[in-house]
Amino acid sequence: DQHLHTPRDFFLLHLSLTDLGFICTTVPKAMHNSLWATTTISYTACATQAFFFLFFISAEFSLLTIMCYDRYVAICKPLHYGTLLGSRACAHMAAAAWASGFLNALLHTANTFSLPLCQGNALGQFFCEIPHILKLSCSHSSIRELGLLLFSIFLAFCCFIFMVFSYVQIFRAALRIPPKQGRHKAFSTCLPHLAVVSLFLSTAAFAYLKPPSISSPSLDLALSVLYSVVPPAVNPLIYSLRIQELRDAIRKMITGCFSEASNCLVSSM
Repeated sequence: DQHLHTPRDFFLLHLSLTDLGFICTTVPKAMHNSLWATTTISYTACATQAFFFLFFISAEFSLLTIMCYDRYVAICKPLHYGTLLGSRACAHMAAAAWASGFLNALLHTANTFSLPLCQGNALGQFFCEIPHILKLSCSHSSIRELGLLLFSIFLAFCCFIFMVFSYVQIFRAALRIPPKQGRHKAFSTCLPHLAVVSLFLSTAAFAYLKPPSISSPSLDLALSVLYSVVPPAVNPLIYSLRIQELRDAIRKMITGCFSEASNCLVSSM
């Protein structure tokens, strides 16, 4: 649809791809184990699953940061929007998001699966998650991975600070807009992104930063499902409900499909 060729929709396309990859990495194997009453996964498949999970989660967080920058430029620097977010700049930023996700996943996966497993081979999760694999390794061998985790947390914290700063500037600029000149539109364009970021960060933060006193295998399992399955499943719904252009395009597509189906039915009769 020609109305969906904006930088926002370009990044939304890439976000949808990461959501799809997110779901396809964890859910099919979990469904297979449930249907066939098994709880096993091969070592190679576990490493592959851990790599793609880290790849998509890192790329998604990078894309959410870039989408925050897109909203910042659109509202705070609208006259420079075409210059700062041209097609080439958008392609470079999307490529950087995917490349950073790939590099982060490669480093963590290669380092984690080079460690010997000294504490057995049973994971208390429904997918291969790096922190739970590290619990099975020798404690003195996971120092390198701890350093990588701290570095990744530092980068994620920098992205979070950037998003907070951007939204402070966005809300300050939006509040200066007269109500009749688009203040509501300025806020409405940010709400889907803000909702997705809040859902993504709140579920992941609670899963990893909860107090040890309330930790239990069943709670850890439920929280892993919450942050690894719920956000990518809900993200498309949030955006499709909040963006008018996307709703119009979907309605137009569905109407066209029904029209073609009815024409084929009439011609065949």
